[in-house]
Amino acid sequence: MAPTGGGQSTTINERTVISSDFSSSSSTPSEYRTYKSRWFILVVVSILNLSNAMVWITFSPIADLTAVYYKINSFQVNILSLVFLIASIPFGLTASWILDTFGLRASLLTAAWLNGIGSLLRNFSTFDFIPDDSKFAVLLVGQILAACAQPFVMFAPTKLAALWFPENQRATANMLTSMANPLGILVTNVLIPAIVNGCNKQEIPIALWIVTGPALLVMLMTTFGVCSSVPPTPPSASADEASQPFVQGFKKMAKNKNYWILNFLFGAGLAIFTAFTSFLDQILCPRGYSNNFSGICGALMIAGGLFGAIISGIYVDKTKRFEEVVKVSYALAIVFAVGFMEVSRLRDQEALVAASICLFGMFGFALYPISLEMAVEITYPVAEATSSGLLVVSGQIQGIVMILVSQVLAQPLPATEKSYSSCVVGCGADDDNFTPQDWTDPIIFMLCYGTTAAVIGVIFLRGDYKRLKAEQKIMAGKILQNSMTVPT
Repeated sequence: MAPTGGGQSTTINERTVISSDFSSSSSTPSEYRTYKSRWFILVVVSILNLSNAMVWITFSPIADLTAVYYKINSFQVNILSLVFLIASIPFGLTASWILDTFGLRASLLTAAWLNGIGSLLRNFSTFDFIPDDSKFAVLLVGQILAACAQPFVMFAPTKLAALWFPENQRATANMLTSMANPLGILVTNVLIPAIVNGCNKQEIPIALWIVTGPALLVMLMTTFGVCSSVPPTPPSASADEASQPFVQGFKKMAKNKNYWILNFLFGAGLAIFTAFTSFLDQILCPRGYSNNFSGICGALMIAGGLFGAIISGIYVDKTKRFEEVVKVSYALAIVFAVGFMEVSRLRDQEALVAASICLFGMFGFALYPISLEMAVEITYPVAEATSSGLLVVSGQIQGIVMILVSQVLAQPLPATEKSYSSCVVGCGADDDNFTPQDWTDPIIFMLCYGTTAAVIGVIFLRGDYKRLKAEQKIMAGKILQNSMTVPT
């Protein structure tokens, strides 16, 4: 029997046992098949990605009220998002290794339990028996546990698409599972400001329990519903081939100039999105825009992104034009990000602010799943979790830099502007935890950074689709072999 996909020792054994009745000395194109269970696993990965995103971004649309509730400053509020980026660096490499060595199921179980326990622990920070000066620490521990889960689930879409879906469905499957993450951000941006819109101390605990619900649900779905890392029979020629081991694949990838250009380009785009998502309320409320409007803008950014991702996923599945979609999408995303920068500095421009952030999301998110698939294509036969996973790690590293530099560049809001601010700075006479700031300089920095990445990517990035070429070669060889076989 041919080696199986993923370069996974346990995965190979699983498929050998599961498919003992299907074993043969060689695979022919007619023997590749798909299973309905792939859609259940896709749903599990999607809900897990959605839930983890909800945990990550819970406090960003209500940054001012979070600071008041937990008696912390704005930097500490941003730490709740930043820990997801920090945790992804050491755990990103760990997740890639586990996913490629022990298989998809092990990675999903790790992610589901870390995410579920972390989300549940955050609720304890609202209990009365926890001292006020310890509430933030308990909240942060829960946030860190969920943050450790993020690489395990964010690296899963390309592996799931490669092992369970045929080549004409891979980009779509990757798009559906990857876009569950921004969908979780959309839900959070709409839901949380609607629940937490004042100084009522019961509102944040209710919001945390609502976010915990999907985390516990998907923990049960993963534990009892995902029974195998691979299907009994591979869905495509590349899934039937062995991927390179983690260390060997990393060494080969290190020499691939094309990959590192894509790595920087994707990372810069993800960093800008992360910064916008984390700071959106803090950018808009000093200009007089409400938390609800900030949440709506975040939702519009994701809604536009989901639309763009669906269109680009279907288009790339049909045409395989990864390079063109990535370049055009990134360039247009930067154009509309510049538009958002300009209009967000103005007051009473709700329509323009909403339109610009929506269009930024539409083109920015269009390149997310396509870039992950392109990384697998141009690095084949490097394992999927290694090539796509390091793209995400690049985005998290650049995101950390962008968030920290932006915090330094943010200036105190001029006294003449404070009267227009809608930020909630406190719920009592002696309560003043949140300080509104002018975010013009940080946004200029983000866009200069993103524009530099766009220029490098558009000029130097080239599409060399090694996986597609390998599949065509394998299929042609099998067809030729069959045609030369003479029945006795």
